[in-house]
Amino acid sequence: MRLDYIKEKESLRRSWQNPEETLRRIGLRKGQNFLDVGCGYGFFTLPASRIVGKQGRVFGVDINEPAIEMIQHRLKEENLDATLSVARAEEKIFCQGCMDIVFFSIVLHDFENQHKVLSNARKMIKGTGILVNIDWKKKPLPLGPPLEKKFSPQHAISLIQDSGFRVVETVDDHRYLYTIIAKPK
Repeated sequence: MRLDYIKEKESLRRSWQNPEETLRRIGLRKGQNFLDVGCGYGFFTLPASRIVGKQGRVFGVDINEPAIEMIQHRLKEENLDATLSVARAEEKIFCQGCMDIVFFSIVLHDFENQHKVLSNARKMIKGTGILVNIDWKKKPLPLGPPLEKKFSPQHAISLIQDSGFRVVETVDDHRYLYTIIAKPK
């Protein structure tokens, strides 16, 4: 895909979701390690890299090789860095206990095996870290996947808790999305 097309799609998404504001709201700061699971074309990966700076590290995993290549190109243009992997999140573990934030944005419902993805997240997160899951509300919306593919907050919470996390906050402050924040048990 061409960069101008990606930037146009990002601009449209920014009309209803601000990645920098979202990352600040969840507490991302300079020097942290951040994992963007299902990072796509880098809507959150690039801003996260700017926020954590050279003292922190950003990781991203996605099955879409052209998307990963696009992020790498954009990172290079901005003199930013991230460790990216073309892989299934069910099969990728970057490290053991090193992530401050493991982040899912409107992707948890897309994985073949959510329990495996969340189990991998549990292995990578620090004891003091947080898991953040932002997903579509389970109701008809002008955006997002079909209703039957969406997870209710209760279903997402159940998956997260079954994978070794305790939910500390559920936020319903967006017209399309909800946010679940969890910590390792």
